[in-house]
Amino acid sequence: MTSPPMAALLLLLLISAIAEASVHEYKALKFVSKGNSFVVHGGSEGIYSSPSRDSFIRFERTTFQRPLASSNFSTRVHAVIFEVDDRETIGGSAYGGQRAVCCTQDLARLGVCKEKEIIHRQSAMNPGWPQVFSVPFEVDESEATLPSKSIFITKTGMYNLYFIHCDSSLQDAVLEGKTVWKNPTGYLPGRMAPLMKFYGYMSLAFVILGIFWFSQYARFWKEVLPVQNCLTLVITLGMLEMALWYFDYVEFNETGVRPIGITVWAVTFGTIKRTVSRLIVLMVAMGYGVVRPTLGGITFKIVTLGATFFIASEVLELVENVGTISDLSGKARLFLVMPVGLWDAVFILWTFNSLSSTLNKLQARRIMAKLDIYRKFTNALMVAVLVSVGWICYEIYFKSHDTYNEHWQNAWIIPAFWHVLSFSLLCVICILWAPSQNSTSYVFKDHLLSLKTSKSLTSFPHMGLVFENRYAYSGDEDFDKDSTLTLIKPAPLPSSDFRIPSDPMLGSKELSNLDSEVEKTA
Repeated sequence: MTSPPMAALLLLLLISAIAEASVHEYKALKFVSKGNSFVVHGGSEGIYSSPSRDSFIRFERTTFQRPLASSNFSTRVHAVIFEVDDRETIGGSAYGGQRAVCCTQDLARLGVCKEKEIIHRQSAMNPGWPQVFSVPFEVDESEATLPSKSIFITKTGMYNLYFIHCDSSLQDAVLEGKTVWKNPTGYLPGRMAPLMKFYGYMSLAFVILGIFWFSQYARFWKEVLPVQNCLTLVITLGMLEMALWYFDYVEFNETGVRPIGITVWAVTFGTIKRTVSRLIVLMVAMGYGVVRPTLGGITFKIVTLGATFFIASEVLELVENVGTISDLSGKARLFLVMPVGLWDAVFILWTFNSLSSTLNKLQARRIMAKLDIYRKFTNALMVAVLVSVGWICYEIYFKSHDTYNEHWQNAWIIPAFWHVLSFSLLCVICILWAPSQNSTSYVFKDHLLSLKTSKSLTSFPHMGLVFENRYAYSGDEDFDKDSTLTLIKPAPLPSSDFRIPSDPMLGSKELSNLDSEVEKTA
C-alpha cells in the first residue's frame, strides 16, 4: 500500500492541471521540494499510439542551471517519463516504511538502488517504461544540457513528465527549454482532440438554427417582439462562439501553441452569450414584453446581476482557457468558481419565483394563449435544471473516481454536454417564441381593452349599461393590478324619443360581440 505522504505526492504530481499547450516551454522554473525529492512538473497529456511513429514527446534545448557558488561538486538531474498505469514503478520504501522517490540510505544498504538516485523499476505491462534520463552536473559546471531526443509512443495512455533531483544543494537550480508533445492527428492534447470536431458540429448546428430563425425573422419582421430581438442576438453570439472555438482548436492542433487572441475572443463571446441568455430567461419569466410593458424599478437590479455574473464568469473562463491550469491550486480555483455558482443560483431562484407569479396571474385572468406558452416554457426550464443537477452529480462522481486522469479519453464529454444542453434549451425557446403572424397576440397592449370597451359603449347607448374598467395601467405595475369589468347601475333612458330595438335578438348579439371583444383583448 502507498503511504499517505507518497500518495499525496503522486496525487499532486498527477492531477496538477495540464498545461494548455503541446509545446511546453520552461522559463526559469524552480524545483519544488516534495518529500525527499525536488520536482518540476514538465507536463501531462493523453497521447494516442501510432505505428507510424507520429506520436512522440521530444526534448528541445532543455538545460538546467545552478549558481556558480554551488558548482563545486558533481550531481545529477533526472527526466522521468511514465504512463499513469506505471505510477507505482516510481519510488519505493524500505521494510514497508514511508515511500520515497529518491533512494534513501536504508534502501542503498539493501542494494536496491544508489543513494540520491531515482528509484524506479521496469513496468511489467509496458516493457521499456518508465524512461529515465540522467543529466550530469560536473564539478565547476553551472549548466547541464539534456540532448535533444524524441520518445515515440507505442501505447495509448496518459503520459507524465517530471524533472527530479535528490540533492538539497541544487535547490536553487532552474529549468530552461521546451518539450513538444504530438498525437497522430496533430498537437492537440488527446483529451482535447475530440472537442475540435465537436465544435465543428456545433457550429453547423447553430448555422441551421440561424437559417430557421432568420428566415422567420425576415418573413414577419413587422411582428417581431423585443424578446425575439434578444434571441436573435443570442443565436448570433452562439454562432460566433462555436466558430471561434473551432478555429482556436484548429490553430492549436497545427502549431502546438494556443492562439491567445482567438481564445480570448471565444471566451468573451461565450460569456456574453451566457449572460444575455440568463437575462432573457429572467425577463421572459417576469413577463416582459408579453404581460408587462417595462421592467420598471427592477431594471437596475437585473442589469447589476448580469454585470456581476459576466465579470465572475469571464475571469474564470480566461484563467482556465488562456492561462495554465496548473498555476491554480484547488483553493484558488474554488475561489473563482464560487461566485459563478452563486449568481447562477440567484438567476434560477429569481426566474422560477417570477414564473410562478406570472403563471398564477395568467391563470386567474384565464388568458389561455399566453398561459399555454408559459407552461411549456416552465416545463422546458424545469427539465433543463433537473438534467443540469443530475449531470453535476455525475461530473463530481467522475472526477472523484478519476484521481489520476485515467479516463482522459472521455473527459471531453463533460464540457461538451453543457454546450449541448444550452443549445437544446435555446432551440426550445426559439420554437416557442419564433416570429410568426401571431406574434402580436402575445404582446402587451395597454390601451386595447379600454379602447374597445369605449367603442362598444358608444355603440349601445340605448342599452343603458355602463362598464367600469378596473384595468388601470401604470407602468411596470400594470400586470399586478386587478383586471375586471364590473356592471354598474343602469343609466336612465334619456328621453321618450329614444326607441329600444324591436328585435330582441339584436341586443343579445351585440352584447355577445362586446363580450367576445373584451375576452380577446384580455
